[in-house]
Order: sequence, then structure tokens, then C-alpha cells
Amino acid sequence: MKPEEIHMKFSNRNRNRIIALLSMLAAGILIGQIFSTAERTVQAKVQKELADEVLRFHVLANSDSTLDQEMKLCVRNEILEFLQTEMPTGAGAEATKEWVRSHCDEIEQTAEKCLTEKGYDDPVNAAVTTTYFPEKKYQDMTFPAGNYEALRVEIGSAKGHNWWGMLYPELAFWDAVHTVNEETKSERDGILLSEEEKKPEKVKFRFYLQEIFQK
Repeated sequence: MKPEEIHMKFSNRNRNRIIALLSMLAAGILIGQIFSTAERTVQAKVQKELADEVLRFHVLANSDSTLDQEMKLCVRNEILEFLQTEMPTGAGAEATKEWVRSHCDEIEQTAEKCLTEKGYDDPVNAAVTTTYFPEKKYQDMTFPAGNYEALRVEIGSAKGHNWWGMLYPELAFWDAVHTVNEETKSERDGILLSEEEKKPEKVKFRFYLQEIFQK
């Protein structure tokens, strides 16, 4: 079996596990319409298990000025390029998180190089931290609100609107870059959201179960 086939098989298995967890959440929501306590219990359990399976990405701009927001996107893109080139494929969630933790210095250097080339000298701090995220949709998957580990990149004073995406698994690695509408901003929590993202959708239970059985 070729390396790329092994990686695809691993990625599909990880994706299926996440889909299964999200489907459990959908089932819990349906049950929770009758038993609200059951809904909260299921949501908390699924969110915790999901948090172990994913690594999210958080870039905070220096300010809300047009230039600082442009620099945020420059930094985001350069870091994604670096990670796509350097980050090992086929590793599990914990191994990927550990790799990112051990390469935060290089990630900072990559970001600062981008800023320097644009004539900026804002410092950059990168670290894997536990961060609260509200409910968020990536592609066709809606992740429940809760605490998740994320690569958090702070530019300068980190007081501007920020960008959120997904690093692991790769299900939203590059799609997250292209689906954000930078002209639409949410004042809630300082998060950049597209119009579609402003209306979180519940998990499409039937769709996810169908996809699992098709794999």
C-alpha cells in the first residue's frame, strides 16, 4: 500500500470517528427535546471526546485596523503553508498536538518573517492552549461549544478581530481558509464569521449516519 493510501485510510478512519461522535450528539439533541438533562449530559460527553480528537487554529490580530487585519491573514496563510509542508501526516491527534507544541518557535519565526517582509515589527506569540469556542460549523459538521486545544497565534497586542479554523484532522484544513468572508464581522466574542456561519446548524443526523455506512 502506498504512503498516500495509508494516510487517506487513516484520515478517513479519524473522520468517521468524529462523524460518529457528532451523530451521537444529534441523537442526544433529539432525546433531549424530551429530557433536557439527558441532552446536556450527552452534549458534554461528546464535546469532551471531540476535544481529544481535534486541534483547532486561532489567529488574533493586533487590532481592527485594515492593515492589521490584512497582516492577520498573511500570518494565517504563511503558517498554514508551513504546517502543510512540515507537519507529519498520518499521525494521531495527540502526536499531532505534540508536534505543534514542539514547533511553536518555528511557527513564530514563520509569522514574524511574513510581518517583516510587509514592513511590520509586531511580535508574535504561538502556543497550544485550551480555549473556549462557541458552536462552530466546519464544512457540513457542527462542533458543539466547549473547551478545545488550539494553536493560538497572537500578533502584537492581540486585540483585533480573530480568525478560527481547524488544523487536525484535515477535514477543514484548507477549506477553512477559503470559506471565511472577511467583510462580515460578528461583534460577539470578536470572531470573524461568514453570513452562513452566523446561523449555526444542528448536526444533520441522517446525513452523518449515511456517510458512515458508505465508508
